[in-house]
Amino acid sequence: MGQPMNVENNDTANTAKLRLPVVRDVSIVATLMVLGLYAGSAFLIPLTLALLINVLIIALSDRITSLTRVPVWLANIAGVTVVLAGLFVIMYILGSQATQFARSINTYEAQFDGAVNRIAGLIGSDVTSFIRDNLISIDMSYVARVLLGSATSLLNHFFLISLYVAFLMAERLAFRKKIQLAAGDPKTGAEFAAILDAITNSLQRYVGVKTFISLITACISYSVFKVLGLEYAETWAVLTFALNFIPSIGSIIAVIFPAMIALVQFESVGPFLIIVLGCGTLQFMIGNFLDPAMLGRSLNMSTFLVILALTFWTTIWGLIGAFLSVPLTVCILIVFSHIPALRPIAILMSLDGRLTEDQRASAGST
Repeated sequence: MGQPMNVENNDTANTAKLRLPVVRDVSIVATLMVLGLYAGSAFLIPLTLALLINVLIIALSDRITSLTRVPVWLANIAGVTVVLAGLFVIMYILGSQATQFARSINTYEAQFDGAVNRIAGLIGSDVTSFIRDNLISIDMSYVARVLLGSATSLLNHFFLISLYVAFLMAERLAFRKKIQLAAGDPKTGAEFAAILDAITNSLQRYVGVKTFISLITACISYSVFKVLGLEYAETWAVLTFALNFIPSIGSIIAVIFPAMIALVQFESVGPFLIIVLGCGTLQFMIGNFLDPAMLGRSLNMSTFLVILALTFWTTIWGLIGAFLSVPLTVCILIVFSHIPALRPIAILMSLDGRLTEDQRASAGST
């Protein structure tokens, strides 16, 4: 009886010894990857943006082909033209009006103290003192420079991103064949193709739906800004469109900035309340009802993971990392779900523990 117990103890000890090198190697690889992402951000950010834009163009060209029955090459040209022209307009507005706003930010800071006093009767002196002590201490010029710097950086990289997109579209059809040839084994090639298909489908759905929802939100908000006569209405509309891609806090920031400008610009608090209550309610309704209804459970990401990914990618790549946090994490989740050794991590990253292929298998069995 004693010998089997010794064998079992030896197996347990060997398993523990094997796990330590694995944990060590995984930690080293993860650390090197994080350092590589940080050090190579100047190269990786334009490439990542180009890949996401390429996914959006493919989704748009496929939709054009299905609706109009035009040739694929013509649909690809139309998709590239529409997406890149839209991105150029967005970055041009940010680059032009944001520069003017950055120059006049000191004027707004000087007038903000008087504007806070206008809402003292609505919210009480204690809250007014808190706002004065905390919001006025915020260096708005620094915030404006950060936003302007990000917009300028994107504008400077626009040509490089466009070049990446052009070559990616040119090799769209040949890329799948090259994967099959590079894999050698047909089974391995099929697995790679399945991973790419899953990533492409999830990203197409996410980027397409978020672009549509953000465009609706930006158009409605822009209408409100123009009716009120808010300064730099185009800039706030573009920021509303862009910030909706940042999970959780993006929609809040999209309301705070124009509301603060309205508080300074107008003598009454009416426009401020319209933006806070009207646009805030719009963001809440879209974020809690329309967004989940259109995206459904296709992403199936844990809410905590979304916040964690937002923090991580913002720390690594700054503001642009915040925009890319969800798409990048979706890619990681899908890749992990197709690797048996990393599948438990993918299950922990998911919302309900069911991965995409599990849901498809259960749907097929029923």
